[in-house]
Amino acid sequence: MEQKQSTYIDMIQIQDTLISDDLFEVHFVCDLCKCKGQCCVDGESGAPITREEFTEINEILPAIWEDLTPKAQELIKQQGIAYTDSDGELVTSIIQGEECVFASFDANGVCKCTIDSAFREGRIAVQKPVSCHLYPVRLHNYADFTAVNYHRWSVCQPARKLGRKEGVPLYQFLREPLIRRFGESWYREVCEAATLLSEKK
Repeated sequence: MEQKQSTYIDMIQIQDTLISDDLFEVHFVCDLCKCKGQCCVDGESGAPITREEFTEINEILPAIWEDLTPKAQELIKQQGIAYTDSDGELVTSIIQGEECVFASFDANGVCKCTIDSAFREGRIAVQKPVSCHLYPVRLHNYADFTAVNYHRWSVCQPARKLGRKEGVPLYQFLREPLIRRFGESWYREVCEAATLLSEKK
């Protein structure tokens, strides 16, 4: 979910984006067994969604309704799948200031996204919000560019540890969502930038 942060240091320009060096320097691989999906539970507000995503999720809501917890169903009945937070962003509804309404927990207490699970099972054609797919990267849109920043959060320490162990930089771990958001050509330029940066070291 959303954690507020605003640090923009050492940015690289690719097309109409400014990318933090952290995407190349930080190593990261989600370790759900260790973090248990805490990013879907903790946070200052829900996960940011676009108006298009709001419409899409409402349309597939009947298909995942029975996957939601009773508390989530009740909250959605009261206020819908999303609300506008204190920063004016449209974000997913959260239960009593904690987990996202689309969160579910398996037998081991690992939090997973019901939208993502249904998508991977082929029951729906809508993916989870791109802001969730991209995490721990956060996007900040400005008039002339989009800032692509890494958000450091203590609950992701296991992911950083596993990423270092496996030698996977953040931009590689997030290949699928980055392409989903910015396209293949943009991602190719990111890979070229990574190569140039490594040659300078």
